[in-house]
Amino acid sequence: MIFAKRLREGVRRGDITLSVRIWQRPHVKAGGRYRMEEGEIEVESIEAIAFADITPDLATRTGFAGVIDLLKTAKHGKGENVYLIRFRYLPPIDGRRGKAGRRPATKRGLHPG
Repeated sequence: MIFAKRLREGVRRGDITLSVRIWQRPHVKAGGRYRMEEGEIEVESIEAIAFADITPDLATRTGFAGVIDLLKTAKHGKGENVYLIRFRYLPPIDGRRGKAGRRPATKRGLHPG
């Protein structure tokens, strides 16, 4: 799962555990693991939300300065559906890049966001 560079350290520290994505359809699934640099992101849940649910508080919790900052990054292509993704970062445990835990990553990643 790919995040904007300025968000990655917060994701690794566990400060950021939510992401908002605007897609045509979901690109991740709950329980899936996705590579992020030297570790993985495990998606805990994904739910469709409305644009009105994107509040300043949610923007801050996802690592952005505000709603406009979040929306500039969250929209991908022609997407119109808003998804709230809850996740956790899994650091590598076997010393090899991209391997965290027993199961390998299921996809290469997500668009920046």
